[in-house]
Amino acid sequence: MAHSHSAARRRALHLAATSGLAALGVASPWVVRAQGWPDKPLRIMVGANAGGGTDILARLLADKMGPSLKQTITVENRPGASNTIAAELTARAAPDGTTLLLATNTGQAVAPHLLKLKFDPLKDLQPIGLVAVVPNVLVVSATSPYKSVKELLADMQAKPGALKYASSGIGSTQHIVGEAFNLSTKTKAIHVPYKGSAQAHIDIIGGQVEMMFDTTSSAMGQIKGGKFRPLAITTPRRSAELPDVPTLAEQGVTGADIQTWYAMYVTAGTPKAAVDRLAAELTAALKLPDVAARIKGLGGEIQLMSPEQFAEMNRSEFERYGKLVKEAGIKAEGQ
Repeated sequence: MAHSHSAARRRALHLAATSGLAALGVASPWVVRAQGWPDKPLRIMVGANAGGGTDILARLLADKMGPSLKQTITVENRPGASNTIAAELTARAAPDGTTLLLATNTGQAVAPHLLKLKFDPLKDLQPIGLVAVVPNVLVVSATSPYKSVKELLADMQAKPGALKYASSGIGSTQHIVGEAFNLSTKTKAIHVPYKGSAQAHIDIIGGQVEMMFDTTSSAMGQIKGGKFRPLAITTPRRSAELPDVPTLAEQGVTGADIQTWYAMYVTAGTPKAAVDRLAAELTAALKLPDVAARIKGLGGEIQLMSPEQFAEMNRSEFERYGKLVKEAGIKAEGQ
């Protein structure tokens, strides 16, 4: 009798402990398996406004991953602080695998070197996988006198500091490419940061700013609409969506090979079973023909990676951008 009583007590204690863990938002692998994770809706945090490239990809993945996870996935836009507000919210969430982050290298690899963050992007966020890599494209207005990088550089060399380039904000990949371009060509175009790409596009078309190293996903509409003239792609290979546009390297500029990447993360400390499941669902979604077509339409390329492979890339990119920020002397506003 005593034996069965102590066994029942152990069971009760075990249940109390696991339900206590669940109440704290700490899911052990046992809970993940036993309760059929995920047992509640998921959310994807996005550090950018609705309608942009990150938001489009987050909503696309939420639609595809939700049904196979048998849960609804909502997208929450928390723009600001170079995409780091959404990242911090994810870093501080319960490590139960239900708060995801869709981020870009702006927030994950550039901003940490510019801002004083209250979290460590390498330690507090667990990489799930790479979603897409998007080339940056050097664009000018369709009415601009510049037809090539050579013509643009000739003017920049003749009139240092006279030309301006737009970006979607300090520390964005557009800003980083612009400074890398200045460094590698030993010229100086003045940086004009905007809050997102929309206003920057208006000013390029209007002639207030001469150029922008925009992501193809953001610039493609203006290029196809005949408002922008693309001069160069900032990746080692030409873009499949813009096959006639030469790379910077083809036009004699090396050292400004920078692209924008989008990736998925989850709160660090999430059980491995949940991380592996999320990685498998992400891979399955990226293999769907309509998802691949949508990403291709944004000028992006899918590169499938395991969480381990992407964690390695994430770290090396973090280090690479840290070096570039230092070399170019880039400072955050008010720093």
